[in-house]
Amino acid sequence: MQAAEALLVLVAFALAAPVTAGADPGAERERELVALVRQDCGSCHGMTLKGGLGPALTPEALRDKPADSLTLTILNGRPGTAMPPWRPFVSEAEAAWIVEQLQRGLRDGAH
Repeated sequence: MQAAEALLVLVAFALAAPVTAGADPGAERERELVALVRQDCGSCHGMTLKGGLGPALTPEALRDKPADSLTLTILNGRPGTAMPPWRPFVSEAEAAWIVEQLQRGLRDGAH
């Protein structure tokens, strides 16, 4: 197993507590999701989420983007780009929660 595959397996186990649609992830899962965004998304979108290999994920940059489209991008990735699908690691409700937080301005405590 390559290092990248091993990392994905570890992340999958760490994030293996998906929630049902419309449910609040809960405080512990929110912390896990914020860490995922800061570390994993930040590795391409910039550690401050102001852009890098991927575009900025700031409220200003996401203002005109439909939330459902952003949720699908998180879940399915963007073929032909460096954006991978995160569906193995987050549920649809969690992806929607991430989008909501990014559109508000992600804070470490989330809400």
